Amino acid sequence: MKLFSLALFAALSATSFAKTYPVTGNTVNCRSGPGTSYSVKKSYKKGQNVSISCQTSGTSVSGNNIWDKTSDGCYVADHYVKTGVNGYVTTKCGGSSGGGGSSGSYCKNINTAGVNLVAQWEGFVARPKPDPIGLPTVGYGHLCQKKNCAEVKYKFPLSKSTAKQLLSDDLPKYTKCLAGYLNNKVKLNDNQLAALTSWTFNVGCGNVKTSTLIKRLNKGESPNTVAGQELPKWRMAGGRVMQGLVNRRKAEIKLFKTASSKQAYPKCQ
Repeated sequence: MKLFSLALFAALSATSFAKTYPVTGNTVNCRSGPGTSYSVKKSYKKGQNVSISCQTSGTSVSGNNIWDKTSDGCYVADHYVKTGVNGYVTTKCGGSSGGGGSSGSYCKNINTAGVNLVAQWEGFVARPKPDPIGLPTVGYGHLCQKKNCAEVKYKFPLSKSTAKQLLSDDLPKYTKCLAGYLNNKVKLNDNQLAALTSWTFNVGCGNVKTSTLIKRLNKGESPNTVAGQELPKWRMAGGRVMQGLVNRRKAEIKLFKTASSKQAYPKCQ
């Protein structure tokens, strides 16, 4: 009985003295993982205090890619939690749940530089309309899956903000297929993974899978050399060279070769 009482006291004490932070958004979703593409587990109201057990990187929200894992076991965008600092306030999350920081797990979401690069070259479209080669798209390059893009959960016309949310919903699918084609001997930092995700988003997973670029990386060749030689080859659409693609490949190579100490594949830091 004494042992039970001591254990209960310890649990209550830990809860009582845990640091809590107020939610600043009107209704903030707490998701199963650190990104807007994960399912919603519960929601917090403005002013509600949440206890943060750990933090990790994920989908960038208004320039902040930190996500807070709450005592409820789900993740909220740090942008909507008033921690008082622009950075980490506790330890990084470990284990296999979520994206960044997971042992043996690549980054599920690309960095802000990568998201902005994709948005820049895809261009903003508020309502569904054909792209330069006739495919119906909306937002920042979302390829419509149903008539009038009926699968999109955001109201048309999209704002640039909701278009960015849609893009953040779409990108993990392309990072996932890219990672599925690379072996674990390939080492990529966050800029390199972001640049290749932009390329994958543009040319499609099927083309990436059979590409010489992937084959060369898997053989152990220098990533910077491979990207510099292979990405420029992907400049055609509809059977002709597109100057926009030429310029996009140059931007991807520039990001790819931008030094970074943050590893993104095969393990996310």
